[in-house]
Amino acid sequence: MAKEENLECSFCGRKKSETDLLIAGMDAHICDKCIEQAHGIVEEEISEASTAGLAKEIILKKPLEIKSFLDQYVIGQDETKKAMSVAVYNHYKRLTQVNDENEVEIEKSNIVLVGETGTGKTLIARSIAKMLNVPFSIVDATVLTQAGYVGEDVESILSRLLQAADYDVAKAQKGIVFIDEIDKIARKGDNPSITRDVSGEGVQQALLKLLEGSVVNVAPKGGRKHPEQKFIEINTKDILFIAGGAFSGIDKMISKRLNMQAVGFNASIEEDKIDEENLLQYIIPSDLKSFGLIPEIIGRLPVLSYMNPLDAEILRSILTEPKNSIIKQYEKLFSMDDVDFTIEEGALNYIVGKAVEYKLGARGLRSLCEAILTDAMFELPSSDEKQLVVTKDYAEEKMTKTTLKKLRAAS
Repeated sequence: MAKEENLECSFCGRKKSETDLLIAGMDAHICDKCIEQAHGIVEEEISEASTAGLAKEIILKKPLEIKSFLDQYVIGQDETKKAMSVAVYNHYKRLTQVNDENEVEIEKSNIVLVGETGTGKTLIARSIAKMLNVPFSIVDATVLTQAGYVGEDVESILSRLLQAADYDVAKAQKGIVFIDEIDKIARKGDNPSITRDVSGEGVQQALLKLLEGSVVNVAPKGGRKHPEQKFIEINTKDILFIAGGAFSGIDKMISKRLNMQAVGFNASIEEDKIDEENLLQYIIPSDLKSFGLIPEIIGRLPVLSYMNPLDAEILRSILTEPKNSIIKQYEKLFSMDDVDFTIEEGALNYIVGKAVEYKLGARGLRSLCEAILTDAMFELPSSDEKQLVVTKDYAEEKMTKTTLKKLRAAS
């Protein structure tokens, strides 16, 4: 008994009677207090090593290099690509900043993109995430509601990012989130109502803490279907948020504002000539406020950029020029069946003309190509024919056939 009383911790020297637990080793002992301290040191070292390793994983390039990379995937939209390149570069440069009490702390610059459907908002965000090698998730703002109502809580945005990072919290905290359809959570009106605006202003208020940077409890599998799960703490301070929306009708607000500014004796008709075909280029934060976004959320999305509408020339380039262009994808699909696929210039111009007519943007190109090539993709894999040449006449014939089918189905 006396021998046991003489036992002491080999690290701190505490007697066994002064400890709650003393664990014996081969030639040494360790107490519960030293175990707790050692555990804290190990966790801190692992965290620092993980952060340092993550910094090495992020492939940071200069703004010119980022834009050059985007040029491979996105046609046109030079102003937006410049704004995005600078914002992303400054954001990830900020993450490499060494913490120093006397050093200026750089705040993050979240981004909002305004543009018609099919102009490439999501494509730009996805391409940047691919280049940087960081977790990326796309969430739809239309399903979000204020906490306590049917729908998804804003914290579900981070659940998707956590899943994209394979539940690595340190990695998720350096990721990019693209919030699509941000215009759909605009305030429904200034008039007071007996019902709460739970999918509009309520969601905007809930998003504020995420966009600015705070520690949020996140349900890894989503909040409401698995209430028994443990929450994971995620700090959003270093997560870059990119919001995108069509903001349908905002061009009328911009036009009204520009017309009001042009009134007066000193207004120069030549200098103040407005491009009425592309009013989005004149967008300013006050237009977003007029549309229905609250001033607090506009302030947390300081980088505002716009997407130019796609004309026939740009649509023609989108068909064949990008690294993963639509035509290159079909060439690859047919080559897997040993079919030599070529499409003539007349057919390409026909597809572009139809896309401009339907006003569906770049997405319309894919739909048109599918309508024209579906029969060939159905028949050729089982036939001995190893060559397909798509002419303008072929494209017109297939489009007419598809349209007639839909008309008959509708009647």
